[in-house]
Parts: sequence; structure tokens; C-alpha cells
Amino acid sequence: MANTAQAKKRAKQAEKSRIRNAGQRSNLRTFVKKVIAAVNAGDKEKAQAAYKTAVPIIDSAVTKGIIHKNKASRSKSRLNSKLKSMA
Repeated sequence: MANTAQAKKRAKQAEKSRIRNAGQRSNLRTFVKKVIAAVNAGDKEKAQAAYKTAVPIIDSAVTKGIIHKNKASRSKSRLNSKLKSMA
């Protein structure tokens, strides 16, 4: 348990950011799953549209510190290769 005023404040701040980050991480995963679902369904146009909406969300997650830039690059690359394999 936090004893000092500073530690109590940091605990509150950490809890707020944990909740915010969890929501954004969930949103990120949702958009990635939409791309994968469209690829598995075989709908190329829908998959490309989902990919175009997912890429800015992945990039903003890096900016906000939700995921590492290498993870973002890797996931974008894997999604793109799934799209290209549909052709």
C-alpha cells in the first residue's frame, strides 16, 4: 500500500492509465480481428477496407505507448501478407 502522498497519487494515475490503455488495446485487437475475419471469409474488398482502417489505429497505438513500434510493424506486415495471399 502507498504510504506517501506522492505514492498515493502515482497509484491513482497508474490505475487511470491502466484502464485507458486496456480500452485502447482492446480497440486495436478488434480492428486487427476484423481484417483477419474478412480475409478468412474471402472478401477481398472488405479485407482491404478493414486493413486501411486498421493501419492508422495500429500506428496511433505506437504513438500512445500501447504497443512497441516493432510489434506494430510486424502486425501490419503480417496483415498485408494475408491480403496479398488472397490474390
